[in-house]
Formats: sequence, C-alpha cells, structure tokens
Amino acid sequence: MIVVAAVLIVATGGCTAPPSAPSAPGTTQAGSPADPQVADAIQQVIQRANSEQTQAIASKDPSIMSDTATGSYYGEVQQAYRDLLSQGATSIQLTNLTWGAITVNGTAVTANTIETWVTTFSDDTTDQSTDANVYTLVNQGGSWLIQADQQPTTASPQVTPGPAGQPQSTPIPTMVSGGQNTSRNWSGYSATGGTYTGISGTWTVPQVEASNGTSGVGATWVGIGGVNTRDLIQAGTQDSGSGRQNEYEAWIEILPAASKQVMLAVDPGDSITVSIDEQGTGTGKWQIVMTNNTSGKTYQTKVNYASSRSSVEWIEEAPSGRNGILPIDNFGALSFSGATAIDNGQNVKLNQVGAQPISLLNAQKQPLAVPSAIGSDGESFSVERTSAPATTTRHGGLH
Repeated sequence: MIVVAAVLIVATGGCTAPPSAPSAPGTTQAGSPADPQVADAIQQVIQRANSEQTQAIASKDPSIMSDTATGSYYGEVQQAYRDLLSQGATSIQLTNLTWGAITVNGTAVTANTIETWVTTFSDDTTDQSTDANVYTLVNQGGSWLIQADQQPTTASPQVTPGPAGQPQSTPIPTMVSGGQNTSRNWSGYSATGGTYTGISGTWTVPQVEASNGTSGVGATWVGIGGVNTRDLIQAGTQDSGSGRQNEYEAWIEILPAASKQVMLAVDPGDSITVSIDEQGTGTGKWQIVMTNNTSGKTYQTKVNYASSRSSVEWIEEAPSGRNGILPIDNFGALSFSGATAIDNGQNVKLNQVGAQPISLLNAQKQPLAVPSAIGSDGESFSVERTSAPATTTRHGGLH
C-alpha cells in the first residue's frame, strides 16, 4: 500500500480536505509557461542532477552533485546520500522520467516531473518507487540551479498524483532473498499459486502509542495481486501517530493509480471488515466493500480492473512517503479474523490456501512486525510490533 503506497486518504471525522496535488505531465500550474530556450535549459539541469546522483552513489563521492544545486539544496542531497549509504544502498537508477509543466514564477522556475527510481541494496534486494517531483530552480551567476524538490505524493506516469502530503503505499513487497519470508514493508500472510477472485478479512483499528516521541505510520489491508506481479487491488485502514496527535483513515488503492479517499470514518477500537470480490470470474468487474462493524456504516464501490488474480494478502504495512519506506508506528498487536479467500471458485480459509507468514525487517534485518501462527479456527492470526527501532529506508533517488 498504501506512500504506500500508498499515502492514504483522510476519512475520519473533523479532518479537513487534503491540499491540491501538483500538476501532472500535460497540465499547467500558476505562472507563465517558460519559453522553449529556458525550458530546455531547465530540463538539462534536472537530467544532469539525476545523473550525478547515480554517479555519487556509485563512486561514493557526493561532491559530484554540487554543480547543479544551491548551497541549501546541496546540503539536503548530501544528507539523503548519507541516509542511502547507511541503509546499505549500492546503486540507484532512474528508469523513467516524464515531463510536466515548466513555468516561470517571478525569478524562479518550477518544473514538474514524474520519476521512477530503482535502488539496489547490499543484500541484493531492490526497491522501486515512482514519485511526482516539483522542482524549483533559480538563476545564480548565469546558471540555473535546483533550489528545492518537493515530492508530495507517489504516482504512476499514467495517472494524476493523489492528495499531497500523504504517505503512499509501496505496492510490491520488497522480499528479502533467501526464502525466509521477510520484507522491508509487509508483515502478515500471503498466498500464491491459485486463481484468486475474492478475499475478506476483519481487524480492529489499533490505538497508536507514542514511542519516545517519534512518529510512524501503519496500514492494515487485504488485497489481490502484487506478490509476484505489479497489479494490486487493495483496501484497508491507516493509523499514524506523532506522539502528539494520532490520525485514523480509510482508503482503497488500485494500481497503478494512487490511493483514493473513501467516506468511511474510522477510529481506534473500531472493528473493520473488508471484502474484495470479482463479480463473475474473468469479467474484470470487482466489488469492494468496507464495513465499520462498530458504527454500522459501510462503503462500497464497483470497479473494472485487469487483475492477475495471482496472490492474496492480509497485511500490516509500513507505507511509503517522499523519502521511501516510513517508520512503522507502535500499533502494539493487531489481530486478523475471518481471513478467507476464493481460490479457483472455492471458498477457503487462510490455512487452506497455502498462506505463508511474512515478517517485516528493518535495514539492519531486525524484526519490526512479526505474525503469529494461524489460529485453531484456520482463519485468524495476529501481527505483533516488536521493540526494534524503526529506521526509514530511502528510495526514489536522492531528492
């Protein structure tokens, strides 16, 4: 999920609407369109800066990045460089760049891009993120330099970015090699090998506890697809805590689109049931139903989606934001019940579908969230938050 990506939408009472997202490629922002000569110069600077970031990681020399940045922005990319190396990154690669509007705003120029970066780590795992970028450039001594780069959301090049300032899901689990069923961002159970046309699960929204005043985010969801493929249809809740104010939200996400607001209020202690079902095998017509069993309120929608039907998941996730995987919050222990699926047309319980446990590890391979064994009823388990520190894994370049 669910900057992730996922990155979730506020649906709890009393919250204000999220701010507007930046322009996607093909749209315009406030300001005058840059003339072709300026636009070309801006594109060259950003492309060179991205190339220098790749070179800096490869050569372990951050000074390579200094000629395209103002002093303050160079300090930011240096810190990002150090963060990446501390997390074990060995290389970063820009695999796709889509240009949006380039506009003049007074003495500055704003440029919009959507970029896909792949980060490789020392344990041979990789992270991939697609982020909307809003660059600000200024002219100093006759040269355009990057002054800032905001990444308000995660998005696919084919869609408009979602609400700004919210974490996005990391849609595909970053499984650690070695067959140990561990991940950088997921904890829970998943199953592969069947043809899945339905999934259901129930959980209680956790009361987030402050942990030494640090902030964190957790996303609880069920979904179909996404383990070995890049398709994923999912729905769930998010909880986040800063030590001062906690927020609780509900969302759905259908890759490659960003997560979407649903009008279902959730609070800690609420029992939530989510089901996702294809309305006729092979039709590509899916129904998503989210029920707050405590309040009696229900949200449901029908969507058309080309799913691989290749996996099912019951997950507690550390979502992703502008700097990669966010620290997971202190959710305590979270219990899933009613974990069932439809496999090859048959209703099956969690223990009948061949589901395997996944533990969430931080970059130091310390466990952060660990699932229990499946309960005696065959359709329940819990995920426990451990005491290991929750470090943030950066990906998506150095911005």
